[in-house]
Amino acid sequence: MNRILRGKRRGPIAAATAMIVVVTAMTTAVALASPALADQDATPAGDQAAIDALVAKYDHPMGSQIRKHEGTAQMPRSVDPRDHGVLASVEGIDVSGWQGNVDWPAQWNAGKRFVWAKATEGTGYENPYFAQQYNGSYNQGFIRGAYHFALPDRSSGAAQANYFSNNGGGWSGDGRTLPGALDMEYNPYGATCYGLSKAAMTNWIRDFSDTYKARWDKYPAIYTSTSWWNQCVGASFGSTNPLWVARYASAPGALPVGWSVYTVWQYSSTPIDQNSFNGSYDRLVVFARNAD
Repeated sequence: MNRILRGKRRGPIAAATAMIVVVTAMTTAVALASPALADQDATPAGDQAAIDALVAKYDHPMGSQIRKHEGTAQMPRSVDPRDHGVLASVEGIDVSGWQGNVDWPAQWNAGKRFVWAKATEGTGYENPYFAQQYNGSYNQGFIRGAYHFALPDRSSGAAQANYFSNNGGGWSGDGRTLPGALDMEYNPYGATCYGLSKAAMTNWIRDFSDTYKARWDKYPAIYTSTSWWNQCVGASFGSTNPLWVARYASAPGALPVGWSVYTVWQYSSTPIDQNSFNGSYDRLVVFARNAD
């Protein structure tokens, strides 16, 4: 299940209290400084109601704000990439705290072979289910990675890249770890572009991307929609960062400024976010394995 959230801007005292009471008790195993496995049996501990409240208030799933602003009227039930010129593709999903403990054998049997799990948001939220999602998918055979929901008006790109890297967002060239993904979409708390000019947003993204690259020798993928990107950024990252484009239709359509090809296409959120890698499984392994 992937819900659209409509959170309210949190105050610093309330946010700090929620994070101290809930997150400290349940995310020790999640705070990974590298893409190595966490505690194999790690699942959130403590008051389930408090965990659910934390997720509901602070976890904005990938694409939730795109669907809120752009809609899903054309969302397809199934997609055949060959219909729009793709010779080979691999199916995958993405998950967040809203999915909880995922049934990975079921997803594997449904033909999914890669996944990105949400690790962090801003510099104050860690997905309490990240360890189960990241480890469980790996143990099932998935090629997996982590993603970060950006809040560019809260702190610098470097600060958020380091927070992400320190809490599960790392990369290694083992052929089983996808590069971290930077989720850039509509502001869930206010102004569409977070009150930033195109130039300021470009600098923020570059700060995040360069910081991540310096730590892991791999540029992060950038997840976005064409509409949001062209409105809020409009700059080219196509020479360095793989594109993960969101468009809920039967084809990916026009790509954001700066890219001539997509690497991953998110085409549906039913019954869970559905993604298609643009290439064969062998190419997916190369994408996961090779440093930039």
